[in-house]
Parts: sequence; C-alpha cells; structure tokens
Amino acid sequence: MIEESPNDVSSTPGIELFPENYFAPLDLTTVFPHPGPLELDIGCGDGAFIAAQAERFPERNFLGLEKLGGRVLRASKKASRLGLRNVRVLRIESSYAVQYLLPPGSVDTVHLLFPDPWPKKKHRRRRIVTPEFLASVHRLLVPKGRFRVATDQKDYFGAIRELIAGSGFGEVAPAESETFPVTTFEKHFVREGVPIYRLELRKTA
Repeated sequence: MIEESPNDVSSTPGIELFPENYFAPLDLTTVFPHPGPLELDIGCGDGAFIAAQAERFPERNFLGLEKLGGRVLRASKKASRLGLRNVRVLRIESSYAVQYLLPPGSVDTVHLLFPDPWPKKKHRRRRIVTPEFLASVHRLLVPKGRFRVATDQKDYFGAIRELIAGSGFGEVAPAESETFPVTTFEKHFVREGVPIYRLELRKTA
C-alpha cells in the first residue's frame, strides 16, 4: 500500500511515492494502476526523460529515483500536468533502492543517464557504479533485460566498461530505429558540444 504525503497531494496526486516500509521490497502491483513492463530511471532529475518516455509508451510503467527533494517535486509535477498515471517518483538514495526496494526480476529496462561523475580522484569512491551496484542491477532485471548508461565523462565511461567484464552483462549495439527522449543534462551538453558516451547492455546470465 502506498501513502501520499498530505503536503504534496494538491500538486502531485499519486505521483510521488511514499512506501509504508523502506526495509522491504516494493509490492509493484500496488504502485501502478495497471500491470506492464517496468522501466527504472536512476537519478531522474527534473523528470524530463521519464515523463517524455512515459507519454510515448502508456502501456509501460516508469519509476524514477531521485534523492533531491526539489527535483522530485519538479519531476512529479511534470508527470501530473501531463496526466501520466504510469509514472511514480521516489525520493531516496538510488543505490539503496536498487539494492533493497526493487524485487528480483521486476524491471525490464534500467536507465542510468549522466550520473554524478565525481571527477576528482579522491572522490571517485562515491560514484554509483561499483561491482555491488552492477550486481544489484543485474538481480532486479528480467532475463535479457536492458541496462542503458550515458555519461559525458570519458574516464567514467572507461571505468564502467572495465567493471562490466564478468558482471553478467553483454554489450550490444543500440537499435537504429529506437530513439529516446533527451534529458535536461544532455541538452546542456549538446549545446556546449560535449561528447556523450553511451553503453547499451543486456543481462546475459
């Protein structure tokens, strides 16, 4: 059962997610009004990507994870204004949610788009992509589920590719006919001429 915060009901009814228990996997049958493949947006920011994707695919469900309250509110309002019943946004530390709140084999696609790169060497231990994180993503994906990664940081991209080896993921070429909404961060990078590095992965084992 999902509770609504009384402070947010008027602006984002049913969009922001408030689990009764943060120490047990979500019962996804109570989270979304209709069953469907689930896409997870890790660090969903202002919701530009998840709202556009949910509007294009009403038969799918979308869960955004974001730890910053202002971004959660903006993402929730965006989905609410569009009348999207297949979107939920959860304010939480993403690595915790991936490890503990998503049931095994429950997610069709995971999007990790422009995670905080922590570029200084002394801060790199704070990066979200670790062997433990990859193991958690692998666990929550359905068989042959997809894991999409995008970053503007070349060294972070290289580090992620190194970690993938032996993690149960295989790199695949993106489908030429498939397009995805552009995130707010990506729009900024494109305007500045910053290269974007992408990975398309499949759960293989």
